[in-house]
Parts: sequence; C-alpha cells; structure tokens
Amino acid sequence: MNPALIRLFAASLGRRRLATALALIAIALGVALGLAVQLIHEAALDEFGRGMRELAGEADLQVRSGRGGFDENLYLTLAQRPEVAEASPVLEVEARLPGRAGTLRILGIDLFRIAQVQPALMPVADDRDARFAALQPNTVFLSVAAREKGVTEGAHVLRVQAGLEVVSFRVAGTVPGAGARQALGVMDIAAAQEAFGQVGRLTRIDLKLAPGVGREQAIARLAPLLPAGTSMSQPEASGTEAAALSRAYRVNLTMLAAIALLTGGFLVFSTQWLSVVRRRREFALFRALGMTRGTLLRGLLLEGAITGLAGGIAGVALGHLFAGLAFRLFGGDLGAGYFEGIRPSLQFSPAVTGFYIALGVVAGIAGAWVPARDAAFMWPASGLKAGATEVAVLGAGKSRGGLALLCFGLGLLACLLPPLSGIPVGGYLAVALALACAVLVLPGATRVAMQVLNIGHGAVWRLAHSRLAAAPGQAVVAGAGVVASVALAVSMAIMVSSFRVSVDDWLSTVLPADLYLRASSAGASGFFDADALERVKMTPGVEFTDTVRATELRLIDGRPPVTLIARAVSRGWGLPLVSGSLAPPSGGAASEMPSAWISEAVADLMQLAPERTIELPIAGRMIQFRVAGVWRDYARQNGAVVIDRDVYRRLSGDLKVNDVAIRLSTGTSADEVAFALREHFGDELVEIALPGEIRKISLEIFDRTFLVTYLMEAVAIMIGLFGIASTFAALSTARRGEFGMLRHLGMTRTEIGRLIALEGGLTAAVGVGVGLIAGGGIAWILIEVVNRQSFHWSMDFHVPYAGLALFSFGLVALATMVARLAGYRAMRQSAVLAVREDW
Repeated sequence: MNPALIRLFAASLGRRRLATALALIAIALGVALGLAVQLIHEAALDEFGRGMRELAGEADLQVRSGRGGFDENLYLTLAQRPEVAEASPVLEVEARLPGRAGTLRILGIDLFRIAQVQPALMPVADDRDARFAALQPNTVFLSVAAREKGVTEGAHVLRVQAGLEVVSFRVAGTVPGAGARQALGVMDIAAAQEAFGQVGRLTRIDLKLAPGVGREQAIARLAPLLPAGTSMSQPEASGTEAAALSRAYRVNLTMLAAIALLTGGFLVFSTQWLSVVRRRREFALFRALGMTRGTLLRGLLLEGAITGLAGGIAGVALGHLFAGLAFRLFGGDLGAGYFEGIRPSLQFSPAVTGFYIALGVVAGIAGAWVPARDAAFMWPASGLKAGATEVAVLGAGKSRGGLALLCFGLGLLACLLPPLSGIPVGGYLAVALALACAVLVLPGATRVAMQVLNIGHGAVWRLAHSRLAAAPGQAVVAGAGVVASVALAVSMAIMVSSFRVSVDDWLSTVLPADLYLRASSAGASGFFDADALERVKMTPGVEFTDTVRATELRLIDGRPPVTLIARAVSRGWGLPLVSGSLAPPSGGAASEMPSAWISEAVADLMQLAPERTIELPIAGRMIQFRVAGVWRDYARQNGAVVIDRDVYRRLSGDLKVNDVAIRLSTGTSADEVAFALREHFGDELVEIALPGEIRKISLEIFDRTFLVTYLMEAVAIMIGLFGIASTFAALSTARRGEFGMLRHLGMTRTEIGRLIALEGGLTAAVGVGVGLIAGGGIAWILIEVVNRQSFHWSMDFHVPYAGLALFSFGLVALATMVARLAGYRAMRQSAVLAVREDW
C-alpha cells in the first residue's frame, strides 16, 4: 500500500482518540491477563521441575508411593538387580513446625549412596572436624533457602513435630547443592525413620541404571517386582503430574482473559463500524477517484491492526508487570495452592511475547473485518447521497436468525464433546458460539422489545421508540460490547454463586461435629496415638469422638496420588453423596466385599459408578472394594476415596490418626472443652477449631481464589459502559442534521438530551436482556461442561436473582447517563449549522 495512504488511514485513529483508546485498553487487558497467567504458570512449573531434577540428581528412574511409603525391603531387592548400577533410598517427611503454619521437607538419606546418585543432596558440616556429623541421630543439615525461611530456633536448633512430641535437631551444616529456592533439610535415613515413627519405611528409591540398560527396558523388567501402590517412572514425571493438576485452573483463567480479548474485539467492531458510517461519503469519494475495493479494505483492516498492535504491546508490558507483582506478593501460586511456597523468577520469552502481540493484532483485525468489508463493497454513488449514514445504520440491523440458530445448534453439539487431554475444548467452543448467537439475535430482539414496549405516548418516547424499531442496527453497534460484557459478568456471577452455595452446603455436610482437633494435615508429621485419643475421650464434656486417618495412594498413572480417608460413615458422619448409598449391602457376594465411597474426580478419571469394583493398594497388596457411592469433594482435586476406619485398620495395621471429630454433651461449652484440650496437648502441637470457624476460613479462601474473576467482571462492565459512551458520542455527531431538524420543529436542547438518554437506556436494556439470557446459558455451560470436565466437580445451579436485578437496573441507569453525557456535544451546536449539510 502507498505510504501516503497508510498515513491517511492511520491518522483517522487520532481523530477518534477516546474510542480508539477504549478498544486498545480492552485488548491490552485481555492480552495482559492471558500473558500473566501463562508466565506465572510456566515459571512455577519450571521452578518446580528444576527442584525435582536437583533432588533426583543423576537418577534415571524413581520408585515412588504416597506419603505412607512402602517396605524398605524393596530397596534391597532392587539394589541387587543387574539392571541397577546404584540405588539410593529416601524417606521424605513433611515435618510440621510447632507453633507455625508451615512445614519443612526433611529428606532422610543414605550418606554412602547419595554421592553416587544425588550429589546435590550431600550435606556439608559447618565444623570441619565433624567428619561424621551426618551420621549422628540428632543432627540435620539445612539448605540456604530453609535457613532464610527462619525455620530454626536460634542459629543451631530445629524443632519439629513427630506425633504429639517436639523433636529437636542440631543444625550441623548446610546442603550447598540444593537450589537457591529449595527449602529443605537433610539427615541420616535411620535417624529420620526413628524420629518420625517410620522405622522400616521408605517413600522413594532413586535408581541409576547399569550401562547399556535403557529406561523403558528397565521399567519393563523391574515394575513387576514392585508392591501394590508404588510406581516406577522417570524423574520428570513429578513435573508432568503437577502440570496435569494445575492445567485446568490455568486454562480457565486464560479463557477469562480470552473473553476480555473478545470484548475488546467487539469494541473494535463498534468503533470501526461507527468510523466507517461517519466517513461513508469520504470513502465513496475515494472510490469515485479511483481507489480500489481491495485498497480500501486493506486500509480499514490496517486501522484495526494498528489498534490491536498497540493494545498487544501495551498488554505485553502490563502482563510482565502483573506477573512480576504476583511473584513478589504471592510467589508462583496461581491462587489455588498448586505451587504454594515456590517463588520463581520472571523470564522473558520472545516466542510467547510475540504470540500474545499477534493475538492483539488478530483481535483488532477481526473486529474491523465486517465494517471494512461493508465499506469496500459500498457503491460510490449511494455513499455520496445525503442520508447515507442512515442507510448504513439500517443495514447493520439485518436479521440473521438462520446464522444464530446455526450457532445455537453447534453450541449444543460442542457441549457433548469429550475433553481433550483434560481440557474442555468443546465447552469453550460452546461459550464462544453462545456469545456469537447472542450478538446475532440482537437485531431481532430489539424489534421484539420495541413491539412489547409500544406503550408510551410522549413525543420523546415515540421518537426514541421509532428510532430503535426502524434502525435496530444502532442497538447492534452500541449493544454488542454490552451483550459480551453482561454475558461474561452474569455467567461468572451465576457460576461463582452456584459454587459458593454448593461449597457452603458441602461444608455443612462434612462438618457435623461440634469441635475438631487436628495434629497435622494428611501429609505432615503430626498424629494422634492411642494414648492421646484416650485423653481426648476422657476430657469433661466430650460425649463421643470419631477419628480420621488420611494417607495417599497411587491409583492413576500420570496423576498425583489420591487421598485415602479412613473414617466412620455411620452415626451421622455422612457424606455429600451424588449417587449411591451409605447403607450396607443387603446380602450376596457384594456384602462380603468392603465398601468404598469415591469422589467425583475418581469416578470420572477411572470411569467408575456405584456397584462397580475398585482395587486399592493397602499395605502393599491390592484389595477389592465395592463402590457404594460417589460423593462431592471440593477439597481435593486429585481425588479421594473413603473407606470405613475399622476396615482400614484391619487391612493395614495403621493406628495413626490425623483428625478427631468431637461431639459434645448437651449443655457443654465448646470453648471450655477447647481450653481443656489445649491444656492437655499445648497450643503449638494441635489445632482446634469450631465448624463455624472452618466454614468462615474456607469461604474466605474461596473468595480470595475468585478475586481475579470479580476483577474481570468489573473490567467487563466498565468496557461495556465505555462502549456505549463512544457509540452514542459518535452517533450523536453523525445525527447532527436530524437533531437540527428536530430543533427547527420546536424541540429544546433538554428534550434532545432526553431523547439521546432514552435511546441509550433502551439500547442498554435490550443488550442487558440478551446478555442476561446469554449469561445464563454460558453459566450452564461453565457449570455442567467446563467445570465438570476441568475439575470433576458438580454443583447445584443457583441464580442470585436479587443481585442480577440490581446489577441490570444499575447498568441501564448508568448507560442512560453515559449516553446523555456523550450526546452533550451534539446539543451545543446551532440548529441552523446542524442542517447545513443538507442545504
């Protein structure tokens, strides 16, 4: 294209600074949010993977199980195999720090094996004369990151919890080979087994293969030797599991950013279409002077591309800023706890940066495509006539019911598609088709709405009503961004409300006790023994107690371990079942098989249903269970299985307990019992909470997790309002002749202002109405398709009617005021000058 023509089209953007800036901001926000999510997630995964590689050292394969571990005799079996050159046993413990909220990972290692397989974990004593300090049972070596974390009492003492006791270790040195961000401790494996009650147990074996033995070959030969519940894989598998678990959350955040980008595309469409309408005579003159259709089309697409490019560049800068702030404030955690404690550094990727800039350009070109095509195929003679603007406005309101029905049908079919690698591609496609369908039905909805609202008799009302009824294209241009932003906000509001109500109901079901006592989380080192449980039962005011033992099982290849929960399922300790029953089987072969209740994640991932069988690895052997029911579990995305506590103890011999649920005697104060328990065990060794406190904390965490969603809703609404402002400012300018004629016929400036405000309110009302319906449909897709395929959670559909009604009326009122303010410029001009173009 001629450089002069490029300058001509680019200069037009400067003449409509507000509209261009709004479209640019919308694109920039979409690009920034999407890029920030990807940068944070990739950096966290990279840091997580680097840490796993550092800990694995030169190992070719790893044998792993859940936190419960496996018998150490497996180490002897594997170490003697000809395929294995070196084997290094590891006991990994998440040691609870008394009186603190966090834990410290402590690795029990064999000092004589570590140098051959994992040299990065080799401890170095501070005292050069302490040659055998690593073999002493009361010593530990801390990485630099662990010391900076402040986990020690003073400079040389580390206090950790083992059961309900505090164990003190002398900090004898460092682990210089550990990564700068790896907070861990290293000690002799025998001492770790003794200190944490894991005598004879291991959690990992790192294998270095003999020369000439491939990894796949070794797995084929050695895997049959493994007991149930253990797996053999390459060290990189841990990063793959973490990526699989967090992928759905990242993709959902990215899709929110994509919807913001789509809203930006709608704003580009609105601003470009209005620009084309206002410059219709200008383009007709260019065509009459010899400009080809292709040149005009490319010039207008160039305007959209420049807007998208500027938005993309600004979005990339904002995205890196957002990611940097997130790393500084929250580390690598995305808000859902996947990478808690990891603090990666921000990395610049030219490929990723270029991709997101290109996305901004694509959004700009896509938004400009329809207006550019209409302008290019306009006949020059029609464009030079008076009233060409009105013809263009009428043309935008053509009915496209057939295309809308096609989008609706394709959206329904997309909802039936299975997930692709755990990603609900069909659900996201259905959301896009629903938005397209909503915009396509906007002209028809405007006509229907005007027929229903044919009730006013005032001149201003009749003019506004007739305008929209005759030119629904005005509603398309002004309302497209409103429909997209309202649909986004409404769908998110319904989805979040449904999720929050479902979580609240779920908490009520899973927290039936009066008081809860915890030694530590499932993976940490605290636990109750029989003596401690007896002391709890003998506490005055305690009517009876039930215990919970939580451990981990490896059930699904390529996925993190599933949580096994051993607890009572009778006497009112129910489960939030979605299918099946808590009642024991009536008889037959099923009654001889122990029952298990699986979470929805396990049911989906393993394709199980009630009355099917599931095999669980307990104590090194596979035990068959009857699936008695499927239950909701919002706490463990990786999945959970509940079995009866007595069955678990009989099969495993494990008598440890993580949590105690306490029912109080009638008239007993929970605060008095909690005080007595603190006197028994001490504040720093146990956590005591009322159900109301747990519910409150859980819902606060829920609200923090969805903070980015609330921000996205606010941004979408602001974009929609700005879209109305820019649209009516442009339309008011284009309709100066019409307003001048109305002034000649006797209407005052105030009445013209009321007319513009009423048109803005009616346009927004139609857009909000269509957006509400589209938002309800999208919410259903998010709940029943996207959420279920991403996280394997079901929830009850809950519509916040009061909130949506207030939001809708407020948005229409704001749109009315915004349109009135935007049309102020059109009312300032003299009535005579306003009609001079028609002289």
